[in-house]
Amino acid sequence: MSAAVSSGRSSLLLKRVLIGAGVALFLITIFIMPSILHPKPEWSKLWMLRPLLVVPVAGGLAAAIIHVLLDWQAKNNWPKFVVYLLCLVGYVIALWMGTVAGLDGTLWD
Repeated sequence: MSAAVSSGRSSLLLKRVLIGAGVALFLITIFIMPSILHPKPEWSKLWMLRPLLVVPVAGGLAAAIIHVLLDWQAKNNWPKFVVYLLCLVGYVIALWMGTVAGLDGTLWD
């Protein structure tokens, strides 16, 4: 594999990871925004940092897995619809798990 192809794949992976993390950050920010304004007194002062870090990491990791699946699909000629559906379901599951892990002990006690 040439250096140009490898560099192109790396930049595509980085782009997908950043998009996946950005979507996750946007969604969790919208979800916790009302709670940021009126937090419960028993929560720590910076409780919102955990979900704002954990959920985008989960979204970025899911996007990296999607990158691998799409690369695999191109090499093995699977139907794109099946792979895209699998990627969408996997991304939603990853976001759900990241949200549960990020909000455990605060909004989801």
